[in-house]
Amino acid sequence: MNYPQTLEYLFSQLPMYQRVGKMAYKANLDTTMALDLHFMHPHTKYKTIHVAGTNGKGSTSHMLASVLMDAGYKVGLYTSPHLKSFRERIRINGQMVPEQFVVDFTALHRTVFEELKPSFFEMTAAMAFEYFAQQKVDVAVIEVGLGGRLDSTNIISPEISIITNIGLDHTDLLGNTLELIATEKAGIIKPNTPIVISETQPQLKALFEQKAASMNAHILFADSLYSVSSKETKIQGKQTFTVTKSGSILFNNLSIDLLGNYQVKNLPGVLTAISLLIDKNFNISEKNITNGLANVVERTGLVGRWQVLGVNPLTVCDTGHNVDGIKCIVEQISKTPHNKTHFVLGVVGDKDIDGILKLLPKSASYYFTKANIPRALSEGELATKAKTYGLFGKSYPNVAEAIEGAKINAQPNDLIFIGGSTFTVADALVLQ
Repeated sequence: MNYPQTLEYLFSQLPMYQRVGKMAYKANLDTTMALDLHFMHPHTKYKTIHVAGTNGKGSTSHMLASVLMDAGYKVGLYTSPHLKSFRERIRINGQMVPEQFVVDFTALHRTVFEELKPSFFEMTAAMAFEYFAQQKVDVAVIEVGLGGRLDSTNIISPEISIITNIGLDHTDLLGNTLELIATEKAGIIKPNTPIVISETQPQLKALFEQKAASMNAHILFADSLYSVSSKETKIQGKQTFTVTKSGSILFNNLSIDLLGNYQVKNLPGVLTAISLLIDKNFNISEKNITNGLANVVERTGLVGRWQVLGVNPLTVCDTGHNVDGIKCIVEQISKTPHNKTHFVLGVVGDKDIDGILKLLPKSASYYFTKANIPRALSEGELATKAKTYGLFGKSYPNVAEAIEGAKINAQPNDLIFIGGSTFTVADALVLQ
């Protein structure tokens, strides 16, 4: 099989949460453990960092990878889902896994896959761990796919673990309260392994402390150690922050090329994690931190975080797709100078759609659409639901037509925002 045929085989044979949702989720690690045994535990051949959370885990993972790269380490990075290319999920020093590796890996182990019948994510995690071992990375930053306790990545023994925050997402699988979801995320806390909580949520603090204590894991609440405030954001380029620690200014103009005000919440966790790595004899200087954070997008290929796609009118996309993520997006839109908002909106059917819709600005013009995946809610259903919240606009059968509709109506000083789900953004980025 060539690369397109291999992808078609993987997408068609293996249940993929990105496409079909709940039925691709397995409530145990049996298949993951069987695959790990088959590959002879490749993740034990290099150091790892484990990152979980409802929002911010992707940005956090990419920031850490960029800093480690600047410090001279060979860095693996495993993230999900992908937006434009499957190969985005598995990178070394920012370079995507080669097509030929994907082809050869699948062909070589196809018999095992057909025997064990892994999910798409289980197979992909095994592919990443094996690729990183073959390429002899120094360290791999591993992002949890969903939850934590039963995630396929949760077989690693990391140097440190990070939980960015807890929000109501994937409630059909992880539970319908913050406490239940936090319990699943806390499943990545390992014995005698430091755990960083990026954002303190008072109702969950004791839960994390108790889990850490039971594992003899040193716990650090990052936002009680570092105070981060935004100074300036440039429409295209970077934003700068002031960072204080113990009342003293640590960085007066810390520059980061990931836009979005929500990076204020992610930076304390990243900086705390870096300080722990330094304690573990990672050779990371202050210059590595500032250079790494200033060049995350260029070095690691991260996309879809308040990403500017065009100007006049300003056109932005963001992958925020749950209530907490949409709150941050709406706040960012309100702080972005523009006249009228044109909102290209597509969602998946298994999210808290009502919770999202009630947050969106009624003054915006909406372009309701449907991303090209089975889980997407139809544009007609979305438009009907939106009307009950005072949100009005036109419906379009796909993201490309919705964006074109917004471009036709928007004036140079307006803002076109594209989002509502990761997959809406993915369809938009394919057009770039």
